[in-house]
Amino acid sequence: MGNKLRILIAEDHVSVREGFRFIIESQADMEVIGEAGDGRAAIEMARKLNPDIVLMDISMPKLNGMKAAATLKRVAPEIKILTLTRHTDTAFLQELLQSGVSGYVLKQSASEEILRALRAIGKGGSYLDPAITGKVFDDYVDKHSRLRGDTTGTPLTERESEVLRHISLGYSNAEIADKLDISVKTVESHKANCLKKLAMRSRKDIIRYAILQGWMQDS
Repeated sequence: MGNKLRILIAEDHVSVREGFRFIIESQADMEVIGEAGDGRAAIEMARKLNPDIVLMDISMPKLNGMKAAATLKRVAPEIKILTLTRHTDTAFLQELLQSGVSGYVLKQSASEEILRALRAIGKGGSYLDPAITGKVFDDYVDKHSRLRGDTTGTPLTERESEVLRHISLGYSNAEIADKLDISVKTVESHKANCLKKLAMRSRKDIIRYAILQGWMQDS
């Protein structure tokens, strides 16, 4: 099969690397092009081999995965990074996303979850492990509610969620109105309500919300 996803595995435990290699190479649309045992080696090998994706463990010697990911995104921004972590702390996960990685998966997740994440990222999307995404999202909304002094946590209606989802996918107000069979004015009203309820100010906030909701994982 042509156009296979070229993947570099960065993990300090040999047995774990072997396990990942077996899982990945059993797929017709993927191949492992290299392995690295620490953060510095991961950066060097990635620059040399230019993989599509680096599957990177966060806990590695010499240079941890967080710092290695941030460095790699500076020197080779076209390379995508999927991180493996045991952390579920939301501040840590948000910092991880800010370093430029395309997603994260719990290290203890099933192999199917890792393969799903690799394919989503390979297609240009992002992927956040659903086992911890809900916690990140809840903390995100709670933080914004506190900033507004709003403790009611008013949820979005089904129609508001539909409108916000279409906005995150790049549709114009007119296109959304046509798809949902409502007026442009109604779309604008739903959008305004969403932004108010979630304390959002920009399209960037909407995209972040969409990722945390899982709307863009398979896009």
